[in-house]
Amino acid sequence: MTTITAQRPTGAGTSRQSHVVADSITMLRRNLLHIVRYPGLTIFTIGGPVVFLLLFVVVLGGTLGAGLPGMDPAGGREAYLAYVMPGILLITIAGTAGGAATTVSMDMTEGITARFRSMAISRAAVLAGHVLGNMIQAILAVALVLGVGWLIGFRPTAGPSEWLAAAGLIVSISYAISWLGVAMGMQAKSVETASNLPLLLVILPMLGSGFVPTESMPAGLQWFAEYQPFTPFIETLRGLLLSTPLGWNPALAIGWCVVITAAGYVWSMVIYERKSVR
Repeated sequence: MTTITAQRPTGAGTSRQSHVVADSITMLRRNLLHIVRYPGLTIFTIGGPVVFLLLFVVVLGGTLGAGLPGMDPAGGREAYLAYVMPGILLITIAGTAGGAATTVSMDMTEGITARFRSMAISRAAVLAGHVLGNMIQAILAVALVLGVGWLIGFRPTAGPSEWLAAAGLIVSISYAISWLGVAMGMQAKSVETASNLPLLLVILPMLGSGFVPTESMPAGLQWFAEYQPFTPFIETLRGLLLSTPLGWNPALAIGWCVVITAAGYVWSMVIYERKSVR
């Protein structure tokens, strides 16, 4: 177990905000050390999306690419790779929620969170450390999956401004999903439950426009696919990287990021204040 010593800046001019920032950095360092010392979760987070990418593109891409509505049948595997890549990136981000939920649940069940509550550490910083650490892990995982996509032929048409906007979107989604993962981990009654609950988030890109257009789905599923948060996430990222029409998707994506972040934060803090150990 990593030993944490809470050090508060001294001096009359030190503000409460500086305490929160310093404590958050301390907790972030602790969570980054966990990532280095226990790489299994990171490998699983990256390995899963890579397997999906290779399965759907290398094995099934030729057939799926020729059969998608509105897609050039001659494009085949290369066209489907371009279409599916944004969905794979969102699966990568969603998958990191499992790591956040697991580490938070371990801290809760092992009594570490209870010890932090008894120390001079900002309560918000304890959770922020998990969120920031998981967000960094998500961004690194996305970069590695993008690298694999590039190796098998993914060639985005984005310019510098589009890449910058796409990076900002990825950071925002990662931050929102990390808060949700932390909340799930605190809500779970066991580490096993905490590791399984966020799998629901991994399914959502598949039930959106990640792998097939929503208009090709049955009516009921199409309604769900169009109004769930991962579809505007995917369509915005697809539009930025591949110059497809954006429409209202960027506004919807930003709105969903705000809603998910707020919900995850409030949910986490309510549980943290109510009890420290499960």
